[in-house]
Amino acid sequence: MMIEPEVFSFFKLLAQNNNRPWFHENKKSYANVRQNIVDFSNDMESRLNLTDSIELGKLFRINRDVRFSKDKSPYKSNISGYFKRLGEERRGSYYFSFQPGNTFIGGGFYGPNKEDTFRIRKEFETDDTINTIVDASDFKNYFGELIGEGVATAPRGFDKDHPNIHWIRKKQWYVLRKFTDEQVLDASFVDEVHKTYLAVRPFFDYMSEVLATNLDGESIL
Repeated sequence: MMIEPEVFSFFKLLAQNNNRPWFHENKKSYANVRQNIVDFSNDMESRLNLTDSIELGKLFRINRDVRFSKDKSPYKSNISGYFKRLGEERRGSYYFSFQPGNTFIGGGFYGPNKEDTFRIRKEFETDDTINTIVDASDFKNYFGELIGEGVATAPRGFDKDHPNIHWIRKKQWYVLRKFTDEQVLDASFVDEVHKTYLAVRPFFDYMSEVLATNLDGESIL
């Protein structure tokens, strides 16, 4: 399957007309766009299930939550979703977002809970496997680096001079690969997305092993 040009043309117009009357008048166009992305999601979920186990694929709502935002625009400027992996033994989620000039594919850990965050940090404090993963050629070719927000210096209880402090101080760990609009509309795009998700797997597999064990390496599942 292919991503249709209407995906980008719709969101370009929406950016200029982000209001409810315009959206209501163009609901049919949005329905076409959404169905195209649903088809993409279904195709990708089938591909992922060849080598992984996906619990669900989900699209985010286009409506914005404006309750605490100064920007009261009612609609998002992109269409996005994710694939949640099945079971506690498989951690990490695959992510996608389509937007004119800002489409990206990725995955990782965007908002881990307090316990998972501490467990990940302790692993990075005692083990260097994460460096091997992010230094691998496939990882660098597809993503460049592991990214995510973090605390300013060192989390409480961790040495600010630790060799892995750049990983330890993070509170998110994820990857992104950006695509131009031309790349998205190319016939090879869906294959490239699948290859990109496959390149995330060594990271996911390692993190899954970490989060399925305690600090002594014993299973907690």
